[in-house]
Amino acid sequence: MITLASDFGSPYPAAMKGVIRRHTDAELIDVAHDLPRGDPRAAAFWLRFVLPEFPPAVHCAVIDPGVGTDRDALVVRAGSHVLVAPDNGLAMPPARALADDDEVEAFVVDVDKPVSETFHGRDVFAPTAARIRATLDDGPAATTPDEVSETLTGMDDLSPAADPVDLVLPEPSVERDDAGDPVAVDGEVLAIDRFGNVVTNVPGELIRGRDWVRINGELTPVAETFGAVDPGDRLVTVGSHGYVECDVNDGRGDSAFDLRPGESVRIVADNVSV
Repeated sequence: MITLASDFGSPYPAAMKGVIRRHTDAELIDVAHDLPRGDPRAAAFWLRFVLPEFPPAVHCAVIDPGVGTDRDALVVRAGSHVLVAPDNGLAMPPARALADDDEVEAFVVDVDKPVSETFHGRDVFAPTAARIRATLDDGPAATTPDEVSETLTGMDDLSPAADPVDLVLPEPSVERDDAGDPVAVDGEVLAIDRFGNVVTNVPGELIRGRDWVRINGELTPVAETFGAVDPGDRLVTVGSHGYVECDVNDGRGDSAFDLRPGESVRIVADNVSV
């Protein structure tokens, strides 16, 4: 299969699918086309969460604020998976979620002058993903990590990437008491989903067992489900991705907590004066 992810909305992904269909009849699966616009970091977070649910596939992801510049087009092997993306760091967090570091290798795509300098999703990344899928499927299917690596290494338009752009999601800073228990965490907002849920970079285990915490000074209940608080009330919970969220039952956490991607979040245990 080939998965597709972008910030394009509609109808641009349809053009990418048309290009792919001219080269391969692989199954096409849309991951999302409403990823945060121009935000490779937020998109990398969501892809790191979603792509490990797939069997080995070619993943074409395009969040590309540098389209038309001299940034490279990149192919990243992660185990038996292949990611095709702009060289802006987007592919690296999901690649590390799909495979150990020694099973990740990057290639630069030798790109002919594209038809458009503003739509490399159609003119560069979609045909590259299709060509890789067709090459992997040509003859005995390449499925093991070594077979996929050998196939990519043998493609004429790919060459090893000397220094691909990396993107490392930020780690929170944790203050602990003498017993080693977390009492305060300084984190950051990674993303906000379509429901307005504020996803932070704080691992969920840092709030487990708490009934209340303070979010940037505001006392907030910790709950396992939205239904544990009344509609319209704020809560802190652990999302399905394993990270702390600042949410509202039947409302928008971003508005209630006044938080945006990239902003700081300080979480303090209610019984601690910090």
